[in-house]
Amino acid sequence: SSLQLFSVQRTSGFADLAAAPPLLSSEAAPTSSPLPIAIMEGLDTLKISDEKKKYIIDSLNPVLEAMVAECIHRMPADPVPFMLQWLQQKNIAEEDKLLSPQEKDRLAAENKQLEAEINRVKSQMQECAKLAAGDAKEEDEEEEEDDDDDEPPPDFERQMPTKARQSVSAEAYGQWNQKKAFVPPVIPKSDEQKERLKQVLSKSFLFSNLDDNDFGIIVGAMKEVKVAEKEKVIIQGDSGDFLFVIESGEFDCIVNDKVVKTCTVGDVFGELALLYNCPRAATVMSKSSSVCWQLDRDTFNNIVKEAAQKKRDRYDAFLSKVPLLSGMDAYERSQLADALKPEVFSDGATVMSQGEVGSKFYIIEEGAAFASKNGTRVMDYGVGDYFGELALITNQPRAATVTSKGTSRLLSIQKSSFNRLLNVNDLLERSNKYK
Repeated sequence: SSLQLFSVQRTSGFADLAAAPPLLSSEAAPTSSPLPIAIMEGLDTLKISDEKKKYIIDSLNPVLEAMVAECIHRMPADPVPFMLQWLQQKNIAEEDKLLSPQEKDRLAAENKQLEAEINRVKSQMQECAKLAAGDAKEEDEEEEEDDDDDEPPPDFERQMPTKARQSVSAEAYGQWNQKKAFVPPVIPKSDEQKERLKQVLSKSFLFSNLDDNDFGIIVGAMKEVKVAEKEKVIIQGDSGDFLFVIESGEFDCIVNDKVVKTCTVGDVFGELALLYNCPRAATVMSKSSSVCWQLDRDTFNNIVKEAAQKKRDRYDAFLSKVPLLSGMDAYERSQLADALKPEVFSDGATVMSQGEVGSKFYIIEEGAAFASKNGTRVMDYGVGDYFGELALITNQPRAATVTSKGTSRLLSIQKSSFNRLLNVNDLLERSNKYK
């Protein structure tokens, strides 16, 4: 059963091992020194040390002989991969021998546990995919019935005059941009990161009113992005696949080399590219080292978009009734709608007081209120009515006290947000006819 295993030509300083005699049979391999005379005589033709000759017989030859014998028995079409696999399996078997029975039992139990966990996760993912596919099918049917409702606002694409708030991103929205079945991504985060992200999202109009389940999905899907000073996060003209929520720092929104808005902590930018199918309308660049959280298009469309769009539509209906804001186009109103914050007042609660400096204006979403001047009731307010709007642009003190009549839900906007989003001077000119 001897095998001729060596035929190495002399190259680059290696000894000539060619034509080695057929003596590397494991049957003849000694286990101790001195080497048998017959084998030593055969190895004398190899110009190597006695130590290497012993290594060949004791260690190398048994492995090679067993491997070659198995290869001859199996006769694989390509012997090289077969021999590599054989060596790997032999190595595993040798390592197995070193394990104690307790260690083997422990590893077997861990493997069984991992297999069960993998099967469980696979089952959950398949179930989620089925549910999502069902939701997508229902959504497709609803979209077919409601095509007219999915068109962009009629004046969305008309050219807007230069003002403090220009388009940051824009994207057409309709049946061509329907929800798709998907499994929300889960990006690992530390508890500290999750807590920071929750605090940031709670300040954002897009995410603050999500239910607990949807809010948890958004937290899991967002990715932390650290931004260097003067770094461009989005570029005018690019397609948009992400929105960003600012945790720290400030960002300039630049249109044709002109800064049209500065975003601060809690602000969202890039969101319109996930609602309306158009390229980025502005470049957004950091003013200093900053931290943002990034959310992908699919997660936004499936979790946030519908709720955000309904909120915008509902609030836009209120804003369109305010004479002061009647000259605004659909885009401007949508931005203002995003800044509205709901506030609930109990029966008899004071919403604002006569003589105080005005910092908000209000629209009644639910309930009622009444105004009194010097103790005399002068006006009643119902759903859709508004008050305090001129205080946002004139710095005049409140002319009356407004009190909630029963429990009421009001929509309010801070003066600072109003001024940041819109050109105050332009609106003041439009409002003169309502004084």
